[in-house]
Amino acid sequence: MAKKNETAATAEQTPSVRDIIVTALRKTERPGVDDLIEYMDEIGFFTAPASGGNHSNEEGGLAEHSLNVMRMIEKFGVAALGGEGYNAIQDSAVISALLHDLGKCGDYGKKMYVPNMIKDGRPTKAEPEQKYKQSEAKPWKRNPDLLPLDHATRSIKLATLFIDLTEDEEFAIRYHDGLYEPANYGVKGHETQLYMLLHWADMWSSRVLEDRSDEGGEE
Repeated sequence: MAKKNETAATAEQTPSVRDIIVTALRKTERPGVDDLIEYMDEIGFFTAPASGGNHSNEEGGLAEHSLNVMRMIEKFGVAALGGEGYNAIQDSAVISALLHDLGKCGDYGKKMYVPNMIKDGRPTKAEPEQKYKQSEAKPWKRNPDLLPLDHATRSIKLATLFIDLTEDEEFAIRYHDGLYEPANYGVKGHETQLYMLLHWADMWSSRVLEDRSDEGGEE
């Protein structure tokens, strides 16, 4: 019985994905960050999927993916720049990692991803009405009612409603998909340390940690 109680107590003490993300954002002490966190709750950041049918496409996948990227950008940053070098850019790394996909929440009261419903068998005389179910292969699809602005640009727009981004942060978020996204050709020859760290962390998280090797660019 004691072991059961100890397990329950440990579970209660384990911080949630939301708790870890909120704590990391607040540690940056960026003015407006509390209002941003409140907005992230409102638009479903902590419950949205990260993709339609690729990496982290389950409910809550967007927050999980963002947390993975934050952890990987620190590992890559320390390896590439050393502890002191990474500490100098840590706040920018955290903000860029956690907000790079903020635009995947959608905008204007419209979610970016909605359930992808497919036909569930053929109508019969007994059940003449067509039935639908959510696809298992690709459970979510781009919302047809939301204009197709790329999610990186939308991420910047939503974040800057509440906090100021540095030029380096904005550049890294805008081009984080790298040359996997055709519209990102402008990054070539202008790569920055923060951009490269974010790109590597994003790719490693989606392709290795989240075990989907076929992801790249906009869906």
